[in-house]
Amino acid sequence: MRRKDREITDFNTILNIIDECDIIRIGLADGEFPYIVPLNFAYQAVGNQIYFYTHGAMAGRKYELLQKNKVCSFEMDIPLKMECITEKKDVTMRYKSVMGKAAVEFLEGDEKQSAIDDIIMNRYEATRNFEYNKNAVTRTAVVRLTVTELTAKINPIAGGAD
Repeated sequence: MRRKDREITDFNTILNIIDECDIIRIGLADGEFPYIVPLNFAYQAVGNQIYFYTHGAMAGRKYELLQKNKVCSFEMDIPLKMECITEKKDVTMRYKSVMGKAAVEFLEGDEKQSAIDDIIMNRYEATRNFEYNKNAVTRTAVVRLTVTELTAKINPIAGGAD
């Protein structure tokens, strides 16, 4: 990381950034060009290990690439504000971000159902008690991303009001 002054290493601070994010972008290997997909997600921290959970159709480019190569990169961020710094004649974006690499695993059976009910549906207040169509689970892929590398950065708003 080039800007070590912006690096965040405190695990709880990293989890707080993840809590603020609604979208995770995963980068998948697809020949000459990477394929980047924005997804909603849920996560679980067990000790110092982070697991991200996503779901989607059991067909299509994302599904095929995840099946083919069981690793991905990921990124999530929170833009805070664009700032013009008059005295320095400089411009900077204030932000928080988390990125890294993960191993990909498709969940099945009880583990898949538990991930949907206990982790994915439990992330947001609006979905916690929502009665969703359980018949859709059989045709839904649930993916667990086990984080293998992780970095976080913050370029805070001057005065710490981020």
